[in-house]
Amino acid sequence: MATLELRNVHKTYGAGLPDTLKDIQLAIKDGEFLILVGPSGCGKSTLMNCIAGLESISGGAILIDDEDVSGMSPKDRDIAMVFQSYALYPTMNVRDNIAFGLKIRKMSQTAIDEEVARVAKLLQIEHLLGRKPGQLSGGQQQRVAMGRALARRPKIYLFDEPLSNLDAKLRVEMRTEIKLMHQRLKTTTVYVTHDQIEAMTLGDKVAVMKDGIIQQFGTPQQIYNDPANLFVASFIGSPPMNFIPVRLMKQDGRVLALLDSGQARCELPLGVAADELEGREIILGVRPEQISLGAAEGNGMPAIRAEVQVTEPTGPDLLVFVTLNQTKVCCRLAPDVACRVGDSLNLQFDPARVLLFDAGSGERLDLAASGTAIKDNVTRFKGR
Repeated sequence: MATLELRNVHKTYGAGLPDTLKDIQLAIKDGEFLILVGPSGCGKSTLMNCIAGLESISGGAILIDDEDVSGMSPKDRDIAMVFQSYALYPTMNVRDNIAFGLKIRKMSQTAIDEEVARVAKLLQIEHLLGRKPGQLSGGQQQRVAMGRALARRPKIYLFDEPLSNLDAKLRVEMRTEIKLMHQRLKTTTVYVTHDQIEAMTLGDKVAVMKDGIIQQFGTPQQIYNDPANLFVASFIGSPPMNFIPVRLMKQDGRVLALLDSGQARCELPLGVAADELEGREIILGVRPEQISLGAAEGNGMPAIRAEVQVTEPTGPDLLVFVTLNQTKVCCRLAPDVACRVGDSLNLQFDPARVLLFDAGSGERLDLAASGTAIKDNVTRFKGR
């Protein structure tokens, strides 16, 4: 096991070209599970390849156990990688695929047999050892690819979108297998994905990337509950956060956000200083599960009547879509709520749980009575 730290890592593919990676700074402790998540082209796989030594960095340093490995070849970094494509040897059976790296390292046959048996039991593929990759399902091939990496017992495991080629049901099963495996082995792991569900369920720490920059780094709950900007708030969460353009007004020393459903209006009190918001275009962010069904007589919380336009039963939830400020808004309600398209619901907001964003910069505004300073929780500057 090992610590991993990236210090001011840059990557560019030539003079005059924009940086693919820009000032990447983060650190994970021994045994932690780090997720690199972001849309296609954000630089997450490039960063993974830099950690592995498959790509050279243009600046900065990569440290494993406080040792700078930036100039080392991949074989000297003591890292094992599982690729998106399983990259199995088609002419070898499962046993030989798992054992191949051990033979290259000139381990004794007894030690190789013991290691193959250990990995096969861990991944529950003992009955597949005599088969070749062409005789295996996608999930079984992925287990073999993982087994080949596990057999090496490296300091760090790297997973590059290992589940993207699997169907939805198998992805869920393999996600659980990977998490159980990490809990048993407690080996430092870096995992690349574009799937925010994988990011939330697997990681101890999550780095959200966009355009080669880490937008936010923290625990899954920090990323979900306290997003640094509009991009992070929109990318993490399913269904995604609602973003409602709002007009603000000042009344009796309070700042109110005005919501209009076409049937009714609601004034949502915000704990912010009005002067600092003057002239800004403001986006109000609220998660679907943070909009609740209020009692008709009200309970003191701000509420608004809105017409149901679409319903989507998912089993454990009922997703209801309404329009507020001419914007489609999703509400996650209990599955037994009786409503149909055209019905009116009394929807309730908790002012303490809504977020404000600057429409121009996308930065998060701090809902504090002292003012609306931009939140300084984008930990790309201090990753530990």
